[in-house]
Amino acid sequence: MVETSGRLLRLLSLMQSRPRWTGSELADRLGVTPRTVRRDVERLRRLGYPVEAVVGATGGYRLRPGASLPPLLLDDAEAVAVVVGLRSTAGTAVAGLADAAVGALAKLEQVLPARLRIQVAGLGAATVALAAPAEIAPEALMTIAGACRGSERLRFDYQDRRGHRSERTVEPYRLVTTGRRWYLAARDVRADDWRTFRVDRISQPTATGHRFVLHDPPDAAALVSSSVSVAPYRYQAHVEVDAPAEDVARLVPPTTGVVEPLDRDRCLLVTGADHLDNLAFHLVMLDRDFYVREPPELRHRLAELARRFAAATTT
Repeated sequence: MVETSGRLLRLLSLMQSRPRWTGSELADRLGVTPRTVRRDVERLRRLGYPVEAVVGATGGYRLRPGASLPPLLLDDAEAVAVVVGLRSTAGTAVAGLADAAVGALAKLEQVLPARLRIQVAGLGAATVALAAPAEIAPEALMTIAGACRGSERLRFDYQDRRGHRSERTVEPYRLVTTGRRWYLAARDVRADDWRTFRVDRISQPTATGHRFVLHDPPDAAALVSSSVSVAPYRYQAHVEVDAPAEDVARLVPPTTGVVEPLDRDRCLLVTGADHLDNLAFHLVMLDRDFYVREPPELRHRLAELARRFAAATTT
C-alpha cells in the first residue's frame, strides 16, 4: 500500500509538470507497465483529480481544470518560490488579493518542512521593498486580464498624469508589471494608436462584448518601457553607446530607458528626464563612451559641464 501511494504521488507530480503524457512515457518514468498506469489513473480519478484520456494516434493522459482545487505537489524550489511570492503579495496594497495571499500563505507555511522554512526566512530577512505598490482593486485587474485573454474591447474611465479624466475604449493586449505598478498595453480605438495605461488610474473597467483581432501588435514590454522611461519627460534623449546592448541593458532598467542594438559593439539608448543634468549624470555613470544624437540642449549642457570639469583640474 505504501508503495502504491508513493507511486501515485510520483504519477501526480509528473502529470502536473506538463500538459500531456502518453501511457508508455508514464510507464517508463514510473518503472511499471502501461496496465498499472491505467489502474493508477483510475485511483487518481476516484480521489478527485480530473485526469482525462487524450484521443489521438498515440493517446495519453492530461490533467484538466476541475470544479474544485485538488492538492498540488511542489518540489523544494517551487515551494520556496510560492511562499516568497505570497509574502510579497500579502504586503501589497492590492485590496482583496492581500487578504487571499495571507490565507494561502498560512496554509502553506503550516506544512512547510523545517529545511525550507530556513530558506524562506533567509530570503525574507535579506529582502526590502523600495516602495509600496499603487493600490489596485483585484476585480479591476481580473476584468482587464479577462478582456486581454478573450480579445474583447474594454471601456473605462482614465485619469492621466496631469489629472485629466476621459472615457477610453481600447482593444487590450497585455498587462505588464514593473514590480511596483501594473500597466495595460492596448490599442486606443479613438486614437487608432497604441497606448499604455497605468492600471491604478483606470476606474470602472467594463468588457463590452465586442470581439476584435489584433494585427501586428507591438512588444508590450518595450511599449511600456518606452512610455514610462521616455515619453512622460520634457527631454527625450537618443544616445549611441559604445558597448553591446546586453551590457548596457544590465545597467539601465526598463523603467529608466530602452536599449536597442546598433551592431555587435554599439547600441542606442533612449531615455528621458525633466532636467538635463539628470540625463548627463546617468550617462556619465554608464562609464562608457557615448554620442548624443538628440536633443541639442543635452549636447550643449554636456559641453558646458566638460569645460567646467576641465577648469577644475587645471592648476
